[in-house]
Amino acid sequence: MIRTAPEGRWFIVAAWAVALALWVGVFRFHSSGWWIGAVIATLLATWVVAFFRDPQRAGQRGARLILAPADGTVVSIVETDEPTFLEARAVRISIFMNVFNCHVNRYPSDGVIGYRHYNRGKFGHAGAEKSSLDNEQSSVGLLTEKGKVLIRQIAGLIARRIVTDHEVGTVVHQGERMGMIRFGSRVDLFLPIGTRVLVHVGENTRVGETVVAEWS
Repeated sequence: MIRTAPEGRWFIVAAWAVALALWVGVFRFHSSGWWIGAVIATLLATWVVAFFRDPQRAGQRGARLILAPADGTVVSIVETDEPTFLEARAVRISIFMNVFNCHVNRYPSDGVIGYRHYNRGKFGHAGAEKSSLDNEQSSVGLLTEKGKVLIRQIAGLIARRIVTDHEVGTVVHQGERMGMIRFGSRVDLFLPIGTRVLVHVGENTRVGETVVAEWS
């Protein structure tokens, strides 16, 4: 059985209710239009279930390792200023999630939440460089035994809802659910300069499983 995120359950119910209603129409009216509508609605309802899936992921764990906070594709790895939490130059790993990726985000390391900030903004293409500054976003700063880590959830063209589960002061664990973003988005991971990055641009990541970096 597929485990799904609680934020998606009403979407799933609504999608399957529409599909069921169209199939009732198929058996009542026997027209090609009803058949086409029912098939399309069923495919969409199946996709909605897949979109809101929340699979348990197992893999390497440990304080030295930093795991992927999102499913998706690494679209950039750059050095940049991070003035809000790290307050220093940082390495930013950006992971773009398309509408077929799992959209539940997970913590890359054990730690305590030391910072949280939500910023309203635009809904531009999440894969674009300027989305890190312009788009709606939610940032979570994590105090780990090795150093500071910042995770930034960024809304995309279709996303209109960012969910972040925990407040400042919460003790969280590597691979634990952090939240999710609905319908296409991006997650930026900011790490201190000197952290050894293990992924490259174009590589696909699996949330809570792919090791994206390790502390030096």
